[in-house]
Amino acid sequence: MSTGERGPILLILSAALMAGAGNGISIIAFPWLVLQRNGSALEASVVAMAATLPLLVATLFAGAAVDYLGRRRVSMISDLLSGLSVAAVPVIALTFGVEAVNVAVLATLAALGAFFDPAGMTARETMLPEAAARAGWTLDKANSYYEAVFNLAYIVGPGIGGLLIATLGGVNTMWVTAATFAVSIGLIAALRLAGAGVPDRTELPDRVWAGIVEGLRFVWNLRVLRVLALIDLVVVGLYMPMESVLFPKYFTDRDEPAQLGWVLMALSLGGLVGALGYAVTSRFVNRRATMLAAVLTLGATMTVIAFLPPLPLILAMAAIGGFAYGPIQPIYNYVMQTRAPQHLRGRVVGVMGSLAYAAGPVGLIVAGPLADSAGLRTTFLALSIPMLLLGLVAVFLPTLRDLDEPVTPPD
Repeated sequence: MSTGERGPILLILSAALMAGAGNGISIIAFPWLVLQRNGSALEASVVAMAATLPLLVATLFAGAAVDYLGRRRVSMISDLLSGLSVAAVPVIALTFGVEAVNVAVLATLAALGAFFDPAGMTARETMLPEAAARAGWTLDKANSYYEAVFNLAYIVGPGIGGLLIATLGGVNTMWVTAATFAVSIGLIAALRLAGAGVPDRTELPDRVWAGIVEGLRFVWNLRVLRVLALIDLVVVGLYMPMESVLFPKYFTDRDEPAQLGWVLMALSLGGLVGALGYAVTSRFVNRRATMLAAVLTLGATMTVIAFLPPLPLILAMAAIGGFAYGPIQPIYNYVMQTRAPQHLRGRVVGVMGSLAYAAGPVGLIVAGPLADSAGLRTTFLALSIPMLLLGLVAVFLPTLRDLDEPVTPPD
């Protein structure tokens, strides 16, 4: 297979790496900018929630935008707007002073970035089947590599973010974040791929809202997608406060931004290895068993972390949890790609993503005040124990057996 035939998928993977790295930097930069002002976990939760709440609606519309406007175009527009939202932080600081970068400003910019990001991620993900076929790759391989790159981005991003915050400060770190989105735009601009351009509107409803409803109905009526969406909703709701509030609070109190970056890097490094390993393990372990092991392991590692052990053990648990959960998104991607028709693919990805994020704001609303009042250890346990219970419940869900049923991809 020639390099030229692999060109499109390499461009998509590279763009995903750059945009993901920008988001990885933002994950620790936004909370850090809040926490360095007064150390309030509640205010950090407000900003984290602002970066999460728009995802529910934005991901729904992102899927429709991809199907109606075209995948390549939406990817570039999304990255442009995401880059502008983070570049606004240093621009405001330079224009009005650092004091102007307050919680309200940070929450607004985090919300804008969160609103724009899903469209780019959805656009790149929906181009994978055609890019994989062009490269001669299986869908499992393409999804495994894509999710591995996504995790790699969250190794590079938080690590660089922690170092940049320590050397340049939180405000100037946002310039680097904006630059990563600019590189992603350039990579997608060079992409030439069937199905990535202007879509055929004849198979789409005239009204966008009707198109969104069509995607919702498709996911809800397909039992396996419905159950996966509900499981992901709970997992994201329990996990997101740990990454967005509890870890930043813990390491801010200790004045160790670099250590925060290391923990987030360990999570992503584990996810990277787990996602890459899925291409091999999928030959021997079925998807249902892989998923059950992932949820149970993530709950167990979160429970150990809840006792706030020494940093090496936190890093080990983060890496193990990331490794166990690494194959899950490739499995989700495979199910969506093999069940959804080509013209509906963007909206199905968007619906699944929006449902996954629906519980995030609820978890953040609870986690911030609970951390301030009851302490980090109690809050970690309040998130980890339900995760363990979810894994036990999933063992008895017969629908998950559908994950291993052979399916012919739709046209």
